[in-house]
Amino acid sequence: MSEIDYLAEGRRVAIRAYTSADAEEFTTRARESRGVHSPWLFPPEDPRMYATYAGRLIDDPTKAGFLVCERERERESGESGAGGGIAGFININNIVRGGFRCGALGYGAFAHAVGRGLMSEGLALVLRYAFGPLDLHRLEANIQPGNEGSLALVRRAGFRLEGFSPDFLFVDGAWRDHERWAITSEMLS
Repeated sequence: MSEIDYLAEGRRVAIRAYTSADAEEFTTRARESRGVHSPWLFPPEDPRMYATYAGRLIDDPTKAGFLVCERERERESGESGAGGGIAGFININNIVRGGFRCGALGYGAFAHAVGRGLMSEGLALVLRYAFGPLDLHRLEANIQPGNEGSLALVRRAGFRLEGFSPDFLFVDGAWRDHERWAITSEMLS
């Protein structure tokens, strides 16, 4: 097995950049997770769509994409599990530098990872990476009010509610209201 180039590692998960080699696993997990994601988000479910999606995250300097991956289980635990799989994804979009140094988060857990705390650990790693090597000062998350899982994730991470935006984003065929949540580097310290 080749060495994986993780950007940051936690106890149970690590984060790494997207690669073209992730297309099959990512799209399979996205298809398996339709019930978890709909009507909030629609990650790519076929390799062609994944190539476009991942390509933007890889090539566009105003974006940074992270796959949240389960770390290998320790052999001494006696578990035969297949660690290392993709548990979810966290993307930073619309990165603005200069005096703003801000980005907007988008994320999703895959069905097999829901409720296991893997995305909380992954988000903590992304926050440290964003406020460290990426040199950002602020991250925002815009969340539809009914998306309880997403709201719980940002609350656990220490984001603060900053407002409500009616008809904010076009999602699933309509303009949707969103709550605006944010965290700054000082809040993480």
